[in-house]
Amino acid sequence: MSRRGAILHSRTQWLLLGLALLFSLVLFMYLLECAPQTDGNASLPGVVRENYGKEYYQALLQEQEEHYQTRATSLKRQIAQLKQELQEMSEKMRSLQEKKNIGANGIGYQGNREQTPSDLLEFLHSQIDRAEVSVGAKLPSEYGVVPFESFTLMKVFQLEMGLTRHPEEKPVRKDKRDELVEVIEAGLEVINNPDEDDEQEDEEGPLGEKLIFNENDFIEGYYRTERDKGTHYELFFKKADLMEYRHVTLFRPFGPLMKVKNEMIDITRSVINIIVPLAERTEAFSQFMQNFSESNFHNYTLISLNEEFNRGRGLNVGARAWDKGEVLMFFCDVDIYFSAEFLNSCRLNAEPGKKVFYPVVFSLYNPAIVYANQDVPPPVEQQLVHKKDSGFWRDFGFGMTCQYQSDFLNVGGFDLEVKGWGGEDVHLYRKYLHGDLIVIRTPVPGLFHLWHEKHCADELTPEQYRMCIQSKAMNEASHSHLGMMVFREEIEMHLRKQAYRTNSDTAG
Repeated sequence: MSRRGAILHSRTQWLLLGLALLFSLVLFMYLLECAPQTDGNASLPGVVRENYGKEYYQALLQEQEEHYQTRATSLKRQIAQLKQELQEMSEKMRSLQEKKNIGANGIGYQGNREQTPSDLLEFLHSQIDRAEVSVGAKLPSEYGVVPFESFTLMKVFQLEMGLTRHPEEKPVRKDKRDELVEVIEAGLEVINNPDEDDEQEDEEGPLGEKLIFNENDFIEGYYRTERDKGTHYELFFKKADLMEYRHVTLFRPFGPLMKVKNEMIDITRSVINIIVPLAERTEAFSQFMQNFSESNFHNYTLISLNEEFNRGRGLNVGARAWDKGEVLMFFCDVDIYFSAEFLNSCRLNAEPGKKVFYPVVFSLYNPAIVYANQDVPPPVEQQLVHKKDSGFWRDFGFGMTCQYQSDFLNVGGFDLEVKGWGGEDVHLYRKYLHGDLIVIRTPVPGLFHLWHEKHCADELTPEQYRMCIQSKAMNEASHSHLGMMVFREEIEMHLRKQAYRTNSDTAG
């Protein structure tokens, strides 16, 4: 039993004990009131030692009896009311305990049907069916997408930063922290106590004991809330000495957490084709290959095209060049720095015929501005940090994507009519949104866009040129750094005035 369940059970016991003591006290008072006088010398109410007739004492006795009967009726009514309140409170606490168990166990479609009213359970399942959990929702454009937030045990990576303006944060708000802790605990309960219909096999530890997962085995998770349906959670767990991942899907339809899926995923045989279109950019390509080699990848294929550079055309050729069956593809740019952990996320979040993965890249600002107080910027590896003055989540960029070749071909690939810079990735993204595939759109900590100077060519269309300039401006520096640059003369004038006043005061 979880800690919260134990606390709730303890509180229930104390409440029942208190109500039982109160009931006993009322019953004791009733017995005292109704018990006859045992003292033989006690006199009846009235004036002491006065002689009255038989009728008088009979009237007194009748009056006293009526008084006791009224009092007894009142006490019986109070006892009945207390019994009813005790029963209602017991049922209420039992209901709360069942709801707590439902939340901890992550109920599935077959679990806890007897405890949950059928109409309520049907409504909760209908919320899951309406939400984009098992099947993608057809959306008109990229503006209709509800992106996921990603999180680990220590941090939350979010696009909607609010007043904090931090691209990553520790969940300092208690409700958010408690929510994520509860979700991870529910995921562990699902894994460690699987149902018969779960897609996983029982595994044993090195000594033959049952394999138990704990919070340290949690790798990453994603969540998003559709405001009219509920919150969707995707959780991934992995033991350090095992190759398989455990994947748990939960949904909270504005009620208790419900289990949607519990499965085991083996990614050891999942080959990724990393496709990079390139024109010139020799220095950037050298940096990319250095990162690529450090990730222990050694198979390369170069496809040369003797034609004007077109990103969509290059990716399209690279995607169709593979002829050895189904394969997972990562469309990447030469300015991207990725980790081996990101490639695992790519494998976990793309599924042929079901899901495509559109990670949100963290784009680094111009290091000459970010590190202006240093003689030279630090090495690239030391620049890979998620801070509001070092970069931003490129939530308007759709160029980096993980998808299976069959899904790419089924939607018709890139629009080759798009020429020059930008636009082709948005067209492909919209094709997926118009279909039935689930689009996983979330910030990913292991994927960085390295800064490079942008050149917007004159031959671009007005719309493309505007997009290029907008992108160029946003990539230079943070709002605060740009503000300091704009008001540099004003700041320097203020410093000179302060220095002059200080010197004057000293001389005086």
